[in-house]
Amino acid sequence: MSIRPRLRHSFELTIPEARALQEKLRSRVREAELPRRLRRVAGADVSYDRGSPVLFAAVVVLDPATCEVIESAGVEARARFPYVPGYLSFREIPPLLEAFAKLSERPDLIVCDGQGRAHPRRFGLASHLGVTLDLPTIGCAKSRLVGEHREPGPRRGASAPLRHEGEVIGTVLRTQAGVKPVYVSVGHRVTLAAARRWVLALAPRHRLPEPVRAAHAEVNRLRRESCARPA
Repeated sequence: MSIRPRLRHSFELTIPEARALQEKLRSRVREAELPRRLRRVAGADVSYDRGSPVLFAAVVVLDPATCEVIESAGVEARARFPYVPGYLSFREIPPLLEAFAKLSERPDLIVCDGQGRAHPRRFGLASHLGVTLDLPTIGCAKSRLVGEHREPGPRRGASAPLRHEGEVIGTVLRTQAGVKPVYVSVGHRVTLAAARRWVLALAPRHRLPEPVRAAHAEVNRLRRESCARPA
């Protein structure tokens, strides 16, 4: 079964057009409770050099109970949108959609290495991907894009609200004692409380959730293979 987008639009836009589309589509983001049991959780990641048009995208699906890989898919593609912070979804989603189309089943949840609502226009990569595929999606970023917060406590599971313009847009979560926190936000069809719980549950040993780590390892493998090929 090929996983196809539920929403279609052009990704070859100008920056003003992309901004207008973000402001239009952010109203489609909704929060909902996840099923009690999830069988398939996907991690999604994209890797590239800022000055290169070549992208490597990967989706890795894990069993959340064991963190064992169920299946994975990756692609090498050329960017159709420039590298502009705040608009990375227009650059990264097209190759991710190619990777998702290779999966045999729709995952129950996607965890993205990127922002969801923790975005200037409340429509980062995780929200854009979630709305496009109409799948529950969490944004789990390594750094802050917008907002202010206090430092969460030093223990695993400590958190603090991330606020921007008077609104709570995410959670700053310490997944491991003694390491930097991650920035968790709603992508689509998930509550912020559930997003926080699942990111913590999926990060039993490392700072980043296992699905994201697996996807990151896969894009790096694709890059190494590409570099090793004769010119």
